[in-house]
Amino acid sequence: MKSNLETFARDNKFTGKGPLSVALVITERVKNKTFPLDSNDFLAESGTQVAGLGLASVQAILTRNGISRVLAKEGGRTSRGSVPNMISYIQFLNQMHAENVLDLEIAEKFWIGRVEAFFAGKPFTLRLDPQLGLRAVVRNLMDQASLRQKADTGTMFLGTVMQHLVGAKLDIVLKGESSIEHHNANQNDQKEGRTGDFDIGDVSIHVSTAPSEALIQKCVENLSIGQKPMIITGRKGAVVAEGLAENAHILDRIDIIEFEQFIATNIHELGRFSLEQRRVKVEEIIERYNQIINEVETDPSLMIELAHGR
Repeated sequence: MKSNLETFARDNKFTGKGPLSVALVITERVKNKTFPLDSNDFLAESGTQVAGLGLASVQAILTRNGISRVLAKEGGRTSRGSVPNMISYIQFLNQMHAENVLDLEIAEKFWIGRVEAFFAGKPFTLRLDPQLGLRAVVRNLMDQASLRQKADTGTMFLGTVMQHLVGAKLDIVLKGESSIEHHNANQNDQKEGRTGDFDIGDVSIHVSTAPSEALIQKCVENLSIGQKPMIITGRKGAVVAEGLAENAHILDRIDIIEFEQFIATNIHELGRFSLEQRRVKVEEIIERYNQIINEVETDPSLMIELAHGR
């Protein structure tokens, strides 16, 4: 059974907090069910979420197994891949039952072990190589997030790292001058009563890996209430955002800034164009970033460790 679980987890990429939450809750819920299982029985009325999947249900299972840390603030409920993950896992359980090898106690222990491994996951590495430009240093970090995102579909590592790095940099720049609110990357800014990912003075800052028409519409709404929209995105995203903003006739009313440049330029300025002071400011930003991750996110592998040299 364990080898089957290992194969299933590998082939279906059940490694992130969303898939792990699904596996834990479904394993618990099928203990008193009659096989074969019907995946439709595990759908919420909306059909777009897994029934019973949430923070309380996930944490109850973890607590029973001696784990007090929060796996996912929404218990994986809002993960885009939760329903497909549930369906594939139900199919797997049915197959194990048909082969007469299903053992739900072994399954629960297996997923608990995966959760423990998740919490022990390695952080990203920002390598301060004096031979590289700061943009290249930041780009290397973003490449790590992109690769992890491709390996763990359904979890937006890149957007989360970008949002909290921007937040950390704002904290350092505005230290003592303005209070910045930080939110979980999965929280909808409109539901939270915000005008952007960060609201500072009359500026609404939107951090996005893939600017869309919906984001441009948010900018239009910002302008309608007297706010100044700013989009911070990647190099390709900046081109897309400019095109969308031009189509909406607001290109000359918003600021679109490339993420790597946004981070690198301020580090140069804050560091007074001194190598030693640049290192100090990078360390300050990363320290603040890690504090934010600890405060608003649940995945410790989002942390960044600093390394020097090549």
